Amino acid sequence: MTIRESIEQLERDSLCEYATLSCESLGRETPEEPCSLRTAFQRDRDRIIHCKSFRRLKHKTQVYLAPEGDHYRTRLTHTLEVAQIARTIARSLRLNEDLTEAISLGHDLGHTPFGHAGERALNDVSMTGFRHYEQSVRVVEHLEKDGRGLNLTKEVRNGILCHTRGPEAFTPEGRIVKIADHIAYMNHDIDDSIRAGILTEDKIPAEVTKILGSGHSARIDSFITDIIRNSREGQILMSKDVNHAYNVLHDFMFDNVYRNPIAKREEGRAEQLIKELFEYYLASPEELPEEYSFILDSEGIERATLDFIAGMSDHYAINDYKRLFIPRSWDVI
Repeated sequence: MTIRESIEQLERDSLCEYATLSCESLGRETPEEPCSLRTAFQRDRDRIIHCKSFRRLKHKTQVYLAPEGDHYRTRLTHTLEVAQIARTIARSLRLNEDLTEAISLGHDLGHTPFGHAGERALNDVSMTGFRHYEQSVRVVEHLEKDGRGLNLTKEVRNGILCHTRGPEAFTPEGRIVKIADHIAYMNHDIDDSIRAGILTEDKIPAEVTKILGSGHSARIDSFITDIIRNSREGQILMSKDVNHAYNVLHDFMFDNVYRNPIAKREEGRAEQLIKELFEYYLASPEELPEEYSFILDSEGIERATLDFIAGMSDHYAINDYKRLFIPRSWDVI
C-alpha cells in the first residue's frame, strides 16, 4: 500500500458518509497517473499554491486600495483566512479538509487588480461581461502553465466556480468555502475599516453584537460554531438567529463601508485606469506579452486583453498605466 492509498483508507475510515472521498474523485480533464504520496485533492492544493496567479494575490486589493500600512488585508491574506475558516468547519463536520483547502486557495485566482472596482470596470467594457469566479476557473483550466492549465479535479473546479453566485457547489466542501468566504470578508473588512478610521466597534448594530458577540474573534467563533451545530446531511447551514445577524451585518457593511465615499474615494480612478488600459491593448494587440499570443490567435483580442489585465497586480497596472499615459521628463544628452 502506497502512502496515498493509506491516506485514502484513512479518509474512508474517518470521514462522514457525506464527505467527498479523494479516491472517488470525478477526475481531471486530462487523466494522470496517481501520485504515490498525495491524494488527488492534495495535488490540486499544491498546484494552486505553486502557480503564478496565487503569488500575484499578495499585490491585489481586497477592499482598501493601496493602503498606507502593513496590516490591511490583500487578496492573498483574504484567501488564507477563508482557508482557515473553511478547514475548521470541514474538520469538525468530518468532511474532506484537503478538498476544502484546495477550493479555498483557488477561489480568487481570477480576481482583478483593485478588487471589485477592477471587476466592475472589466465587466463594463467586455462584450460578454466579466465575473471573477468564472475567471478563476479560466486561470486554472487555460491560463496557467503557458496555456496548459493546472488540470485540477472536477470537484475543485466546481467549488471555485460556485463560491460566489449561481448554483451551489455539488460537494459539501465547496458549499463550506462559499459560506467561509462570506464570513471571512465581512469580519476582516470590519477589522480593516476600524484600522482605517471608517468604523468603530460600537457602531456595529446591537442586534448583531447580542447574537455574535463583540470583536473580530468572537464574531468568527460564533459563526463557525453555529454552522457546525446546524449543518446536517452535507448541507452547510446557519441557525435562524445567526443567519439574521449575518444579513443585518451584511447590510450594515454595504451602507457603511462598501459604499462609503471615504473608503471608496479612489475606486473611480481605479476603474478609469483599467478601462483605459483595456482600450489601449484592444487597439494595440502587438503590445500584449508573448505569453498571451495563443489566446489572441485562438480566442481574439478582447479575450486576450481581458486575461492580461485581470492577471495584473495593483502595482503592475499602475506602473503600466504610467508607462503608457504619463509623460516622462525629457532627458537631455
